[in-house]
Amino acid sequence: MVLSPAKMEQIRAFAEEVAVREGCRLYDLEFHEGPNRTLRIFIDKQPGGVTLEDCVNVSRGLNLRLDVEDAIPGGRYELEVSSPGLERKLTQLWHFSGAIGQTVQLRYRDAAGDIKSYEGHLDEVRDSELVFSNSKGIFTVDYGQVERARVLLSDPFPKRPAPGKKKR
Repeated sequence: MVLSPAKMEQIRAFAEEVAVREGCRLYDLEFHEGPNRTLRIFIDKQPGGVTLEDCVNVSRGLNLRLDVEDAIPGGRYELEVSSPGLERKLTQLWHFSGAIGQTVQLRYRDAAGDIKSYEGHLDEVRDSELVFSNSKGIFTVDYGQVERARVLLSDPFPKRPAPGKKKR
């Protein structure tokens, strides 16, 4: 059974409420259909990051709320609560704002509607415009063109010393 957008918004509201109550922030959520239906909740916490105790507390609180409200019809499902990780997906504009200075892998639609790929440092977020740079220069894309994005842990574009300068 596919969950409607209205059901997903209801679940998001419950997850946000529980996460805030536990001192965290809802980062994202996903619901996967199939034989093993799974609701994945990603929480974040600053400073210091998410602990196992945070995940357990949000899981308990949200599980209770979802059961009381019977928010997920269709029978059995698994609830997973975790940190979004270091190589986190970027799905909301505020996710990009939080990733400024990091290397991002991006899939986007160009003006012709073709899917393109890009990797570079996220330098700035201006309204809905994302500004990146790599060894080829500056690249700008509108947030609405983004198909998929994630932070890369390893930096394929390390800063190198200027020619003639010795690295100390």
